[in-house]
Amino acid sequence: MPDFLTVGIQAELAKALRVNGIAEPTPIQEKTIPVVLTGKDVIAQAQTGTGKTLAFILPILQKIETSNPSVQALIITPTRELALQITEEVHKLLSHRNDIHVLPVYGGQDVEKQIKKLEGNIHIIIGTPGRLLDHLRRGTINLSVVSMLVLDEADQMLHIGFLGEVEEIIHQTSSNRQMMLFSATMPDEIRTLAHRHMKHPQNIKVAGSQTIIEEIKQIVIETTDRAKQEALCHMMDVYRPFLAIIFCRTKRRVGKLNEALKALGYNCDELHGDLSQSKREQVMNRFREAEIQFLIATDVASRGLDVEGVTHIFNYDIPQDVESYIHRIGRTGRAGGKGIAVTFVAPKDRMHLQLIEKGINTSIKRKKIEGPSVQKDNGRHGKTEKPEETKRAKRRGTGSKAVYRTPSKSAGSHSKRGRTKRKK
Repeated sequence: MPDFLTVGIQAELAKALRVNGIAEPTPIQEKTIPVVLTGKDVIAQAQTGTGKTLAFILPILQKIETSNPSVQALIITPTRELALQITEEVHKLLSHRNDIHVLPVYGGQDVEKQIKKLEGNIHIIIGTPGRLLDHLRRGTINLSVVSMLVLDEADQMLHIGFLGEVEEIIHQTSSNRQMMLFSATMPDEIRTLAHRHMKHPQNIKVAGSQTIIEEIKQIVIETTDRAKQEALCHMMDVYRPFLAIIFCRTKRRVGKLNEALKALGYNCDELHGDLSQSKREQVMNRFREAEIQFLIATDVASRGLDVEGVTHIFNYDIPQDVESYIHRIGRTGRAGGKGIAVTFVAPKDRMHLQLIEKGINTSIKRKKIEGPSVQKDNGRHGKTEKPEETKRAKRRGTGSKAVYRTPSKSAGSHSKRGRTKRKK
């Protein structure tokens, strides 16, 4: 296995990677970095969890001319969360130096504060299409000298409806710039965009989805819409995750489920597009620090989520396509780790399940849970339990703490992680 020096990364950056616990490049990094360093345009197809972010961050950092105060690299992302995630990765690699300046630009922030920061020396901008266009129309960003342009998760920008805005931004950059396009899938619209704006791009593809799937234990829980919440609670109590993400189809369903689980004493919070940016950042920080055990989220809001320690994914609502399924379950089993993905399927969802199984070429193990049996197992019906003071547990490998739901003593004896094994 080659190291980062072998693929062309300078010793200083390679050392910063080792400090952050990264010693060897992933397949997408190994294939992409040498090509990007030569200045060629790149179309890279890779699933989430394959390390694609470093595949463009590392060569960009290496090619920045610190003596030039202009914006030299622009990274466009579909969501604020992904923009912040990439910014955080860059800052980790630059913790030992202060000569490269990076600015995230996204909606929900104070525009005037962003304008003031843009007046300084900024080398790399990481932003979302809407806010970038806002600055371009105000004349507060000049992209004419950008030499490196990245479109990250291009298929999601198509899904959200941002391709028009993205093309408008591309037109503001120099035709001589290097362009890199990263996407999990390659719809026709993305190929057309690449054909219009890229010069003889080199196509790179890694088979990441099957690798992700092989590292994750997948289970289908056959239930009904009426019994789904009880089935979810049952599986949460059975697995007692360290950290888990629960996916719902809409913002309304996220909010409703969050209220229901909080009322039952679960340590949870919600993440969706209707939250203010400050609230979203607060929720994400608490989840990263393991102060929240269950994060209930929509697909769009979860883009860019890369949180260490997520052990379980619960698909409360089944994804509508195989790409969304792979993206969701890829939030666990990160960097070669193991994970568990549980998908709840009502009779009306069976067609979507068949499409997912066909897409991943895997038959997912079924388990049937009826509403009455769940009630019998979890003992939560009839007399309402009052949760005791929450119990904290050290997060493995970090100094942060997690708060877990602890039922009353009458329900049984405590487990290691502050959860209770119930008596039958």
